[in-house]
Amino acid sequence: MGSQVAVVTGASSGIGLGLTRALLERGFSVVGTARQTSREPSLVPTEQLALVDGDVGDKATARKVFEVAESRFGQVDLLINNAGLFIAKPFTDYDESDFAQLVSTNIAGFFHMSQQALRWMVPRKAGHIVNIGTSLVGQPISGVSGALAILTKGGLETATRALSIEYAGQGIRVNTVAAGAIDTPMHSQDKHPFLRTMSPMHRVGTVAEMVDAVLYLHGATYVSGEVLHVDGGAHAGKW
Repeated sequence: MGSQVAVVTGASSGIGLGLTRALLERGFSVVGTARQTSREPSLVPTEQLALVDGDVGDKATARKVFEVAESRFGQVDLLINNAGLFIAKPFTDYDESDFAQLVSTNIAGFFHMSQQALRWMVPRKAGHIVNIGTSLVGQPISGVSGALAILTKGGLETATRALSIEYAGQGIRVNTVAAGAIDTPMHSQDKHPFLRTMSPMHRVGTVAEMVDAVLYLHGATYVSGEVLHVDGGAHAGKW
C-alpha cells in the first residue's frame, strides 16, 4: 500500500493522530487537517506529511486540503473522515448550539470533504473513503443519552451504503468503521469504569485497534458499503 496519498481529518489527536502516524509508517503521503493540526508537537511537516489547519465544517477547509494534496502529492487515494463530535445529553436538553455544532462537524464536514475527494477520484476511477462512526447507531445503550449525535452519525452509515453503490462502477469504495468506546483524549480516565460497561468484553478499545480496522478495509479491495464494528461486540445486542 505504499506510494499512496491519504487525507485524514481530525488528525491532531486520538484516532486521527494514530491513523496519520500509521499511514506515514506504511509509506503513505498524508495531508492531515484539524482546527489546530500545526500545534500538535508530534506532527512535523515533512516531504511526506502536509498539515492544514481549519474547520472541516467549512467548505473552504476542504478546498484548501485538496489544493495542498494536488500541489504536494498530485493525487488522493484515501480519505478518512475521522473528525467527529459527540455531545451526550438528554434529548430535550439539546439546544441550537449543540445542533449547529453536530451538523457542522459530523454532516457538513463529511459532505465537503467527500465531495472534494470524489471529484479527484472519479477521473482516476479509483479511490476509497472511510468514515469513522459509532456503534451506538445500531445499538443504543442505556445510560448514554445522545440521540441527536447518533442521528448525525447514523447519516454516515446510510450515505456509506448509498455512495458505495453510486460510485462502484467508477472503481471507488466507501466504508465505515463504527467505533465503540475507544481510549482517546476525548475520554478522561475517570470515565473508563463506565466506558468498560458499554461492551460485553468489558474493556475499552484502543486507537491501534481502530487503525487496524481502517487498514484492513483499505486493503480489502472487494469490500464496499460495509459498516465494520470495532466495539467489543456491543452492536450484537443486549448483554
